Amino acid sequence: MKKLSFVIALATALGLSNVRAEVYPSHPITIIVPFAAGGPTDTLARVLSEPMRTALDQPIIVENVTGAGATIGVGRAAGADPDGYTLVLGNWSSFVGAPALYPVHFNVLTDFEPISLVSFAPLMLVGKNALPVKDAKELIAWLKANPDKVSAATVGAGTAAHLCGLYFQSQTGTRFQFVPYRGGAPAMQDLVAGQIDMMCAEGSQTLPYIRGGMMKGFAVMDKARWSAAPEIPTMDEVGVPGMHISFWHGLWAPNSTSKKIIAKLNAAIAGSLADPTVIKQLTKMGLVLATREQQTPAALAEFHKAETEKWWPIIKAADIKTQ
Repeated sequence: MKKLSFVIALATALGLSNVRAEVYPSHPITIIVPFAAGGPTDTLARVLSEPMRTALDQPIIVENVTGAGATIGVGRAAGADPDGYTLVLGNWSSFVGAPALYPVHFNVLTDFEPISLVSFAPLMLVGKNALPVKDAKELIAWLKANPDKVSAATVGAGTAAHLCGLYFQSQTGTRFQFVPYRGGAPAMQDLVAGQIDMMCAEGSQTLPYIRGGMMKGFAVMDKARWSAAPEIPTMDEVGVPGMHISFWHGLWAPNSTSKKIIAKLNAAIAGSLADPTVIKQLTKMGLVLATREQQTPAALAEFHKAETEKWWPIIKAADIKTQ
């Protein structure tokens, strides 16, 4: 009788254990940000983490993993267990630009499960206040008169900031020196401090500094002027046509993560992007939030594929060196 009771108790315990094992999430979730703390991707992750924590009833840990144009952080996410506890918040640079150049061990199109597009913002050409120019046309003329004397920040080879600078040089006949940084935040700090001269930076990152009079905004990399800073012309308007990079963000999980987990994470992101507090915070930053139709895993997969097919031939044809 005792033996039977023990077997029943063991079976019950194992049954309850299996039920608990099936509950997701049951412990904290990590979102890898492949850039330095304080940059636009990091800020976005931290804004989203609180409503996601509420929706999923688990802490959301933001982990900054930098290096090699963001490919180290993305690679760590690619190699993580597909259990829904390691995600990566990436952008154009980390999921389009850098993987086209670095010798990575993952495939951004096949080694991840898309969860949702998150936001969009244009790139903006900005400069330190001490530059002796008042607008983009004067900047171009000054750069031509001072070849190789000006420094431009990037966050790694193949990133949007780097490609923007290269394209700008090729279209204007100017030359300047690129200075790599681990993330947008330290680059912005040096730009404000006057240690670096200029940069193509994500719009939402530059907006507070431009509004605060701490740097100059010269041009927006979009077909139309940016609603958050309508006084700043487009690159097309200042004579550099075709430089249109949408600096978008998306959320992914490792490949083979179950559809049920992806659906739960997608619902958490959708809820976060519908939260009035989040909308207010991100809109104030100048971000355009993905619509509900754009927030599906299929929409992110389709959009990411199209961006890769558009930009990879351009990037590879530029013969950019990562060293």
